[in-house]
Amino acid sequence: MSVVFLTFLLFSVVLLSSAVMVISARNPVHSVLFLILCFFNAAGIFVLLGAELLAMSLVIVYVGAVAVLFLFVVMMFDLHLGVIKQEASRYKSIGILVGLVLVVELGFLYMNWQSASNTHEILSHPITPGRTNAHAIGDILYTDYFFVFQLAGLVLLVAIIGAIVLTLKDQATSKRQSISRQLQRNPQDAVTLVNPEKGKGVRL
Repeated sequence: MSVVFLTFLLFSVVLLSSAVMVISARNPVHSVLFLILCFFNAAGIFVLLGAELLAMSLVIVYVGAVAVLFLFVVMMFDLHLGVIKQEASRYKSIGILVGLVLVVELGFLYMNWQSASNTHEILSHPITPGRTNAHAIGDILYTDYFFVFQLAGLVLLVAIIGAIVLTLKDQATSKRQSISRQLQRNPQDAVTLVNPEKGKGVRL
């Protein structure tokens, strides 16, 4: 066996083990750390397959942003296992139903799955000589999947706007500046000159 194949097996074993620990770890912080380990091993497999762009994107986006965000959120809320179990038990039946639906969908997908007729040709020559995988991915995204790519960006934009609207709270104590009202004010009403007598205050 070659060194590349042994490295692939090592990454795969660590990836599967980490994935199991993500759902079986008792501490939520440990689950997030195992999730980060999963992302790193998946990135290593992408590097072995010659997809360096996907590997770096996986590390930067998922490890550098999403997983770290999860970790800080879990640590900030200081979640306890007892509270998590108590809340999760309320949705046990729904979780089982969703899991069964997912298993049925994967079963239908597996039974109806067929490889393309030019699979061997694609695997033997995945990228045109003289081009990088970044150029190949860019060509596919902006030609064959242009509409889907733009639609995904639109969905993310709607999600960002929705999150901002949900978190935006108009409090009565918050002070806002109205430029139009400031410009419409009369200077004589805005400034009042007084000449108080000695030893007496100013009545407002």
